[in-house]
Amino acid sequence: MTPALILAAVALADTLAAENAALKALDLGRAATLAEPKAQALERFLAARAAAPAQLDATQRRAAEDVSSRLDALVAENKRLLEHAIAVQSRVIGLIARAVPRAVAAPGTRYLASGARARAAVPAVALSARA
Repeated sequence: MTPALILAAVALADTLAAENAALKALDLGRAATLAEPKAQALERFLAARAAAPAQLDATQRRAAEDVSSRLDALVAENKRLLEHAIAVQSRVIGLIARAVPRAVAAPGTRYLASGARARAAVPAVALSARA
């Protein structure tokens, strides 16, 4: 494994590990900020792999196998964590989407900050989501 390929593989593995840590914590904002660095690390890895010689000596082959195993594990975990994050995000959006119409449609159940029931019509409601 060439030094360039080792560096690119380690950078990709580190980026995946950072994204996985963010996804485990369900810190989707932090995970989203790693999308571009992950894509860049993958591009560098693929370019270094394409430039690497076809034949590796025994030491290079062991290093390649070690990095490959680490990347395989990180990619599998990344896929699982991304699927989990998408499912959680979908549930949250669904809860909000179902709650807003009920809250707006039931005028007798709205309350003011003082705790008194609101009698006036509820103004328009807008939702915004940012990654």
